Amino acid sequence: MKISYNWLKDYVNTTLSPHELDDLLTFSGLEIEGVEKVETIKGGLEHVVIAEVLTCEPHPDSDHLHLTTVNVGAAEPLHIVCGAPNVAAGQKVVCAMIGTKIYTSDTEFYEIKKGKLRGAVSEGMLCAADELQLGNSHDGIMVLPDDAPVGMPARDYFNVKDDYTLEVAITANRSDATSHIGVARDVVAVLNTRNDAHLAIQWPDVDTTLTVNQKDPAASNAIKVTVEEPELCPRYTGLTIRNVKVQESPDWLKDKLRTVGLRPINNIVDITNFVLMEVGQPLHAFDADCIDGGEVVVRRQPAGTPFVTLDGVERILDARDLMICNPREPMCIAGVFGGQKSGVTMQTTNVFLESAYFNPVSIRKTSKRHGLKTDASFRYERGCDPNITEWAIRRAALLIQQLAGGEVCGDIVDLYPKTIERAEVAINYHRIFSLMGKEIPLPLVRTALRSLDIEIVSEDAEGMLLRIPTCKVDVYRECDVVEEIMRIYGYNNIEFDERLNTCLAYGVKPNPQKIKNIASDYLTNNGFNEIMNNSLTKSSYYDGNADFPADRCVQILNPLSKELNVMRQTLLYSGLECVVYNMNHKIFSQKLYEFGRGYVRNAVEDADEASLSVTKKYTETQHLSFFMTGNLHGESWKIKAEAVDFYDLKVHVVNILRRFRIPMGRLQVVPSTVSYLSEGLCYQFRDSHKPLAVLGRVARPTLQTMDCKQEVFYADIDWDLLLKSLPSKEVTFTEIPKFPEVRRDLALVVEKSVTFAQIEEVARNTEKKLLKEVSLFDVYMGKGIAEGYKSYAVSFILQDKDKTLNDKQIDTVMSKLQKNLQAQLNATIRG
Repeated sequence: MKISYNWLKDYVNTTLSPHELDDLLTFSGLEIEGVEKVETIKGGLEHVVIAEVLTCEPHPDSDHLHLTTVNVGAAEPLHIVCGAPNVAAGQKVVCAMIGTKIYTSDTEFYEIKKGKLRGAVSEGMLCAADELQLGNSHDGIMVLPDDAPVGMPARDYFNVKDDYTLEVAITANRSDATSHIGVARDVVAVLNTRNDAHLAIQWPDVDTTLTVNQKDPAASNAIKVTVEEPELCPRYTGLTIRNVKVQESPDWLKDKLRTVGLRPINNIVDITNFVLMEVGQPLHAFDADCIDGGEVVVRRQPAGTPFVTLDGVERILDARDLMICNPREPMCIAGVFGGQKSGVTMQTTNVFLESAYFNPVSIRKTSKRHGLKTDASFRYERGCDPNITEWAIRRAALLIQQLAGGEVCGDIVDLYPKTIERAEVAINYHRIFSLMGKEIPLPLVRTALRSLDIEIVSEDAEGMLLRIPTCKVDVYRECDVVEEIMRIYGYNNIEFDERLNTCLAYGVKPNPQKIKNIASDYLTNNGFNEIMNNSLTKSSYYDGNADFPADRCVQILNPLSKELNVMRQTLLYSGLECVVYNMNHKIFSQKLYEFGRGYVRNAVEDADEASLSVTKKYTETQHLSFFMTGNLHGESWKIKAEAVDFYDLKVHVVNILRRFRIPMGRLQVVPSTVSYLSEGLCYQFRDSHKPLAVLGRVARPTLQTMDCKQEVFYADIDWDLLLKSLPSKEVTFTEIPKFPEVRRDLALVVEKSVTFAQIEEVARNTEKKLLKEVSLFDVYMGKGIAEGYKSYAVSFILQDKDKTLNDKQIDTVMSKLQKNLQAQLNATIRG
């Protein structure tokens, strides 16, 4: 939000420079993101001068261009090609010379350069009012009075002034600072508290009597107001003003609005924007003649109702949107955006002013639903002051009568059925000083509170009873008052003890963070990139999902959008979003991993849910996921391109488990039952059957859902379960065995459905003492192997740490292996 330095000084008498104000406000809790020097007209009309058209002739090659010579006060006149229909010799005009920047917005401009138009040289531009932000007219060039001095800089002629803007970062809890008077309140409080000043905010006078329409003393032509939704609109203040003259605003008003980044429109609309920036209360002006039936009704409309807003866009209303309507149709999205039909135009003669207090939650949700972020919604959704609506409407009405004439029709309508009282907060000196870490002198505490308009109702030796102004919606507890005092006193004025206290602490072993770092290092060293995704995702991923049912999703009560309305149950979908994003950016070979959490709503009866604690309602688990797709290696003349397959993924999963000494004998490998994987495997514990890891190729339907056109291999490790399964004993050193190991190979013919993991399991169960390693080094299917069978070449490493194995022992072990493999897997020795 922009705050004008000169405008701010209208409310607080200070000699501080803009940069001194920057420091003062930043150290009082209002972050100033930057201080910028600005002019009342963007660019300051640099290189623009008052000029006289000496000659004007039609362009020989155009039916609308003119060739002119222009006196700009220099030794030689300029030759300028002009397309304005009203250009003529003898006129005093505004000329933009070479180097002038013509701004089309706050950040965009084009520069005047010497060029040719239809073959004729042009050394500048004769400007219309809107091109120089001097008005709204574009019917032709600006024609000045005859006494306008030729060669005079336009900056001086139009009295362009310098100012400074302070860019204030308004957090969600500082609705009281969304205006110049709001910021002035902090300036006054800080100067009074820290510098022992005696300042007060210079509020504009609104007690002047409004001019009343004498022809209608009964106010029969005043707009009537009905509020059908008092919970969404606790207060509605309105006023009818007739016989106004809508015209361009005076320079002082346009200059103030331009300085804070608002475009002047007309005097009525500009006044509502002025009051908004002055006191933080949004106002809306309706063309009273466009209010059918002469009545304003605050209500909701049926879902699906079309409504055209001021920007000409048709929007479909939600049944929860609060609308400002006439008896027949909606006119405005309450607190967010006006309608196209009821806005004030240059032809308007009668206006109805609205100054209301709307429910902040309702405004925020409506604003998000329609994707509309306006100055009004910015303030309403943070919480405006409900007790300033009448002041704001009187301020606007007085300005309208001053700048546009008109008479008030009837009294101010103020529907405020349930007054919002100022909150009362009791503070205890001992507690607040304990929170602050310093005992601040009580006179300074009183000064800070009173300067912030916080009333001290009563005081004793123990503490105070305070009454908080309704503009401070975030202050309703003792700790909130402490924050107010501390930021005004200055956090940098709170001394801290330079002593350092510490204590011995015994961490959990094994250290979970260290384990995580070891896994990350392994994966990164093997070419994986870590990804970090939002824990929020869209619920459509879980609709009709057998693996992750939609009714187990943790719903977000106030989602930012439909794309972020639940917490993710799995890392799969967010990871696939990354894969697809990279593919769309021409990165087709990827190896990714992510540490993240999954969130599941536990299946409980609705009747019991209210009595359950959060930990029983929901389950939160940590996972490690892998994604591999594309080619295994990058393009190289030396290495042939090879697509990633299931076994490339499996080796990393197995290496992770082995790195952390997960006993492979405790695990059994079974086919995965999840539908999002095809040909998947699951590593589960034999005793509990809890799945530790699942891996496989992502199923085609899942890839189609994500619009992924390339095979992806995915693995998921239950990280919490892995941490619980880590061996408790430390790694110990053992000498290299003195006795040699022996290798024996078997060529086994098995059915195609038999996996190597099953062979390994049978072997390890058969010989637990001497068998050290089982490896698969060849797979064959073809000539000599019956249909439906395959040949596995398996090596067995035997070793006895106490003695050298003899042939009899070796043969005995191998015989037992063959016998059990045949009995359990129907394996035969290949001839």
